[in-house]
Amino acid sequence: MENQQTQPTPESIMQIGSGFWASKILLTAVNFGIFTKIAVNKTLSAQALKTDLNLKCTDRHFYDFLDVLVALGFLTREGILETAQYANSVNADFYLDKNKPTYIGGMLEMMNNRLYGFWGNLDEGLQTGEKQNEGKTGGELFELIYSDPNKLKEFISAMSSVQMGNFMAFPQKFDFSKYKTLTDVGGSAAMLSIMVAKNHPHMQCVSFDLPAVEPIAKATIEKFQLTNQVKTVNGNFFTDDFPKAEIVVMGNILHDWGEETKLMLMKKAYDAIPENGVFVAIENVIDDERNKNVFGMMMSLNMLIETGTGFDYTFADFNKWAKQVGFKSTTIITLVGPASAVVAYK
Repeated sequence: MENQQTQPTPESIMQIGSGFWASKILLTAVNFGIFTKIAVNKTLSAQALKTDLNLKCTDRHFYDFLDVLVALGFLTREGILETAQYANSVNADFYLDKNKPTYIGGMLEMMNNRLYGFWGNLDEGLQTGEKQNEGKTGGELFELIYSDPNKLKEFISAMSSVQMGNFMAFPQKFDFSKYKTLTDVGGSAAMLSIMVAKNHPHMQCVSFDLPAVEPIAKATIEKFQLTNQVKTVNGNFFTDDFPKAEIVVMGNILHDWGEETKLMLMKKAYDAIPENGVFVAIENVIDDERNKNVFGMMMSLNMLIETGTGFDYTFADFNKWAKQVGFKSTTIITLVGPASAVVAYK
């Protein structure tokens, strides 16, 4: 009799095909603030949560909702149904409690409020090659986001949360002993500069971004009490020269654009650093074989949704572009999960 393990099974097909169910359950829980509410109280019953959230669904459906979160590993539970008390799992307590500095829910909030709906049009994006976000009917993504204070705040929170682990890891893994100055291009809330300054007191850092971002960046710098080491500079990285430094960093910037613009930005970074200076891009760099970093490839598809022309890339791609620009050598540093820092030396 043929080994049962060799028989085809639809399990993985159905698991991926219905994956949006699990995704939407987690995103909804984050949007409701369930993990934050539980963290405050340590444990909560379903009824207490349902009342607090003013939900009109049946008790049974809310039990279903919470118990899926248990089965997925985001909550733990003592008791069942009416007697159940729910608590956060270790990971949820660390990363999904809004009151903790380790909160990464900002990205999940943006996924729920923006990307979830836009990804419903992936087929149209592939068919037309056109972006599927707010700019679908006209306008450029970043102009639309930066012109709306609420969207800008959500976007910056999302970018900070999705990169926080990388921004914490990079100062630990890169040798800063030979350098004194750093410019973070598209620095958003200045979190990369803050993490570098916090770990390396000799470093002077500049967070370079559009004027609309500056109040948020300055507030973050002040919160970390690093105003002596981290400054903000206003500018447009397309039209203005980058503030000169020994290290120029871009976190999740290059992937927003097509190859021609990527090369232009890398050339501007090259011009901003001295001989023996360094350019660093922190992104979800795809493995050269293009069969392992699934998140990186999905992020690249997200660039289709968001920009139409942007894409994530391999280290081989980065190495080719760096040579075209004039850099002498490159290396790659693995950071957190699917992300890496690709480094080019002048």
